[in-house]
Amino acid sequence: MRAVMDGLGRAIHLDRQGLLMRGARAAQLGLLGTLLLIGGATTQGQTQTLAALPDASVAIERGGAAKPVSAWTEFCSRYPAECAVDTKEPATLTMTPALWRTLTAVNRRVNGRIRPMIDQDHWGVVDRWDFPDDGQGDCEDYQLLKRRMLVERGLARRALRMTVVIDEIGEGHAVLMVRTDRGDYILDNKTNMILPWQRTGYTYVKREGQDGLAWVALNGIASPVTTANR
Repeated sequence: MRAVMDGLGRAIHLDRQGLLMRGARAAQLGLLGTLLLIGGATTQGQTQTLAALPDASVAIERGGAAKPVSAWTEFCSRYPAECAVDTKEPATLTMTPALWRTLTAVNRRVNGRIRPMIDQDHWGVVDRWDFPDDGQGDCEDYQLLKRRMLVERGLARRALRMTVVIDEIGEGHAVLMVRTDRGDYILDNKTNMILPWQRTGYTYVKREGQDGLAWVALNGIASPVTTANR
């Protein structure tokens, strides 16, 4: 026991063991509060991260080799670097909030700045794949520009695959498939939404391969001759 003086000069006897116990209790409560704060911040951070990511997709099933549309072959003769496959690059991208923001921004930007025009009116031919550098183009031109912009931002071209589908009105259509560790997503000029491939309503025909110049079949159905679709 020891005695101390209070503010009025009165002696108060304190038990040393009691003081130690009260001190330890206060320290425990302080530590618990800190842990709760950290735990809350971690949970909130995880929630924010998940909210910034798209709904999980799945990887689309692939089949055997497929022949690209002839307009793609002609495009490759003009822009061989756009068609080359570098197997040192990753075949899929790691989906992060930053990647999702980049994909969304580029998709929206290109969709908003290019005026839709079919190849017959634009180039005087039924189907031509090219960059819409004059501000006009059809479906594949949008996607080629998006891919070029994404590659300029550091994304691996090998994970960005030009893809041929049959759209909601039964016509050939070109989209850009982004292959990620959360599945395959579609950039499309018909919408600013980037959707998992299985939620677009399209029938998937074929896409660029990731190991060479040959394309790969996706559903084993007959390929459209052209993708002349706005």
